[in-house]
Amino acid sequence: MHSVPQAGETVGPDEVWAAVRDLGAERIGHGIGAAGGPRVVEHLAEHGIPLEVCLTSNVQTGAAPSFEEHPLRRYYDEDLVLSLNTDNRLMSGTSMSQEFEHLTEAFGYTLDDMQWFTVNAMKSAFIPFDERLAMINDVVKPGYAELKSEWLFRQTAVTSASSSLAG
Repeated sequence: MHSVPQAGETVGPDEVWAAVRDLGAERIGHGIGAAGGPRVVEHLAEHGIPLEVCLTSNVQTGAAPSFEEHPLRRYYDEDLVLSLNTDNRLMSGTSMSQEFEHLTEAFGYTLDDMQWFTVNAMKSAFIPFDERLAMINDVVKPGYAELKSEWLFRQTAVTSASSSLAG
């Protein structure tokens, strides 16, 4: 049985540390409270223990004052393994599309960053390694390559249209 406690959404780093120490957490739901404990953040990074980041839920519960003030950027910069999640999609009134939108609006992340979060989610899945690798290589990466291609096409079309009007 795997251990994925929700810890640190409303309580600080001690709860995250207890989840790792006492429950053998392999992944942590939320983990936002880890920000108050440098030792906890360092341990999570060293051991590659993923945090399931739920931006909307964390703002709604008051765990983060706003999307922009969420410690996600700090965790990203400190090389924690992060995945983006919805927590309770119906209660929070959100979707993965909205969570990714918050990610780009609040932090300026790009499609490359979104792919990084998605690959992390797959790497953290409790399925056999070969299945995770197949999902990453056969679904996630080609899907993001298609999105990037579509984005580039739209940008090129807009630039071409602007140049035609100016010329």
